[in-house]
Amino acid sequence: MAVRPLRVVFAGTPDFAVPCLAACRASGAEVVAVYTQPDRPAGRGRKLAASPVKEAALAAGIPVEQPESFKAESDRERLAAYAPDLMVVVAYGLILPRKVLAIPTLGCWNVHASLLPRWRGAAPIQRAILAGDSESGVDLMQMEAGLDTGPVLIERRTPIAADETGGSLHDRLSALGADALAEGLRRTLAGETLAARAQSEDGVMYAHKLDKAEAKLDFGEAAIALERKVRAFDPWPVAEAEVGGERLRIWAARAVEGVAGTEPGRIVAASREGIDVACAEGALRLLAVQRAGGRRIGIADYLNARPELKQAAS
Repeated sequence: MAVRPLRVVFAGTPDFAVPCLAACRASGAEVVAVYTQPDRPAGRGRKLAASPVKEAALAAGIPVEQPESFKAESDRERLAAYAPDLMVVVAYGLILPRKVLAIPTLGCWNVHASLLPRWRGAAPIQRAILAGDSESGVDLMQMEAGLDTGPVLIERRTPIAADETGGSLHDRLSALGADALAEGLRRTLAGETLAARAQSEDGVMYAHKLDKAEAKLDFGEAAIALERKVRAFDPWPVAEAEVGGERLRIWAARAVEGVAGTEPGRIVAASREGIDVACAEGALRLLAVQRAGGRRIGIADYLNARPELKQAAS
């Protein structure tokens, strides 16, 4: 008698989750449905837009479900009707209640972009950069009712580079997560039961959701902290600062030595190498900025438009 393939329901929403959906499809498992967030207004026209995961699922001919939540029994019954052996959850955007976690025969797996228990929650990639962590990674986790508290099945680690941005780390962890998931599926399809490692009770940190207000730079902080903000908030929400009387978006910057006793926020140097702004500790060298209504430009181009800043720094 032929063995029925592993039936997988995939739940995810943003770009980060798309490689994991591809890993599920390539594993030999049968992806019987994809769950994703309802279409949301996006762009200048605020027209309803499908999530990246929805677009990938439709292109692959996979049924798509978009419940607002699983509070209604009818939504849980619809999930159960797919008879899933396993539910794979990657940046879905909904907390799954116990009744949902209990539906798949093998439970629910989650691909989380941190080394648990550090950085549980919504924004682990950016929080790791903001904290100056030297290492990050992804955990394939067996889900339980708590927020990212379940035991870890497979872990992948990677160093955080000195010039790492939120965008670059996002892309690397997305690929790493797909790799960890592919291994988990391969071993499960081969009949192996994955060993589950309970998370430590020490070192728990919560990665709270990003707030645009956090992106406003305060030169009363240390330069290294501001450099980390610039890197963490690229590509969203993008750091902002008042520089020479103008509000700018700061796309690239690095901490350098400052001039002792200089008032924070004062421009102490301005050349093609960058604009150095005094901080409480050190100075922040601005390397790429964006003016209101403009595009991202290098500092040399910005100074061509504002030559008075060179004189102010001299």
